[in-house]
Amino acid sequence: MFLSIFEIFKVGVGPSSSHTMGPMTAASMFLNKLKTEKINAHALGGSLHGSLAFTGIGHRTDRAVILGLDGFTPDDFDPDAAKMAEELISSRKTVKPAGHTEYIFDPTEDLVFDYDTILTGHPNGLKLWAKNEHGAVLVEQIYYSIGGGFVATAEEMDKVEAEQGAIPTEVPFPFKNADYMMDMAKHSGKSIAQMKWENELIRSGHENLRERIMHIWYVMNNCIDKGLETSGILPGGLNVKRRAMGIYEQLQAEQGRNVIAPHIINDWISAYAMAVNEENAAGSKVVTAPTNGAAGVVPATIRYYMDHVPHAKQEDIVDFLLTAAAIGGIIKNNASISGAEVGCQGEVGSASAMAAAGLCAVLGGTPSQVENAAEIALEHHLGMTCDPIKGLVQAPCMERNGLVAIKAVSAASLS
Repeated sequence: MFLSIFEIFKVGVGPSSSHTMGPMTAASMFLNKLKTEKINAHALGGSLHGSLAFTGIGHRTDRAVILGLDGFTPDDFDPDAAKMAEELISSRKTVKPAGHTEYIFDPTEDLVFDYDTILTGHPNGLKLWAKNEHGAVLVEQIYYSIGGGFVATAEEMDKVEAEQGAIPTEVPFPFKNADYMMDMAKHSGKSIAQMKWENELIRSGHENLRERIMHIWYVMNNCIDKGLETSGILPGGLNVKRRAMGIYEQLQAEQGRNVIAPHIINDWISAYAMAVNEENAAGSKVVTAPTNGAAGVVPATIRYYMDHVPHAKQEDIVDFLLTAAAIGGIIKNNASISGAEVGCQGEVGSASAMAAAGLCAVLGGTPSQVENAAEIALEHHLGMTCDPIKGLVQAPCMERNGLVAIKAVSAASLS
């Protein structure tokens, strides 16, 4: 199944792609269903199930669904407008999405955290319904938020399972895994970014394609800047203090000194990444890369390249993002990018693989080197058991020690 760069990198809202963006998108899909099927609804309601119920408060899942039913979508989310809308919904006990009639909806009564009923399609399930003026249910739909902001109905989940592993043929370079990708690169003589670009032309069209890709970076970079300029305590009740701004200011102060610690570049990269994830935790606008929980890795790596690597060019960003999206699509097609499914190690590991591949590409790496960079980055986030190849303490042990040593220096510097 071909995944567009705009499916891997989606502009949205924090703090979670699966628990915030996905449910908001599901609510928007339900509104479209009402409109398309011309359902004369009087009132709306819904229920959250599984992980969406048990962790929904912290992820602000209820808020996402409520705003989604009022017409908000992740890609054009306006925090100020959302705050005003929440107050109106609470006082009026109705929602009024654009292009729809006003619906009865009391957020304290009509959206239920159902901790007991299990929806079998996926751990992140929600059910939405519409009723007539007599309280009879006119239509009901189950949605699953399957990670990275992707949403599927119960019927679509069955179709996805049936198509799993199928080789797409509607694009010129239909690679479903790294073996196919490397073989196509070898026979075509094209880079991974070039193959991905030609695939995008088929799916997305040539018009403004480069500008649309650069818009992804524009949102990412703005998110970094905003995070580096903002201090305070993050919402949620844990009293977690923002740190990116303080680290950034300290780094700027040290720039004018003659003696700079050799590992200082790691601190810059950490500050960039933390800035994004602090913004995400605050519910601000971010880009899934490939998820909200891992949204800081790719932007931080691009910012490192642009600000700290000599001769970096703005046009390289397109190749970086195309390459990263190709790797992200392969991971999602064959495994998962979702923290809910594969944990933080798989989620952040996927982002690390994407960032490593993109950086290797713009530094002049061959397709083989790009693939190897992605593989190295990913494998060192995996492994909850000791399972070395052939029982030898060699692979991945030796390489992993090198990478973890870098992490240790960064951790000590940030502590």
